[in-house]
Amino acid sequence: MDGMMFPLVLTLHIVVGLAVIGLVLIQHGKGADMGAAFGSGSSGSLFGASGSANFLSRTTAVLATIFFLTSLGLSYLATNSSKAPASVMEQVQTQPAAPAQKPEAAPQQPAGADSKAKDIPK
Repeated sequence: MDGMMFPLVLTLHIVVGLAVIGLVLIQHGKGADMGAAFGSGSSGSLFGASGSANFLSRTTAVLATIFFLTSLGLSYLATNSSKAPASVMEQVQTQPAAPAQKPEAAPQQPAGADSKAKDIPK
């Protein structure tokens, strides 16, 4: 049941988010009602003059509430999943350390009579 719940809530979250975006883009701005005040059209309310909130703004408020609740639901489902480890350190597999090996010394080459290799400190 838990494995089926996360994709379902995520799908609902995406659909509601797109619906909120669409409704916000459809709505008129505050300045659009200025012409209606002087008689050049209706005030934009769908079911008549029923206060300052019209159908689109109420629907946007309801969808925003659903979006908020699905956000909380997704965070709850993500943190309480039985598949998710409690920390990143639980994912690390410990392996025994390899013994340190002494680096091989560079082969010594004999310095010629005119070589400056003998001047290099060791």
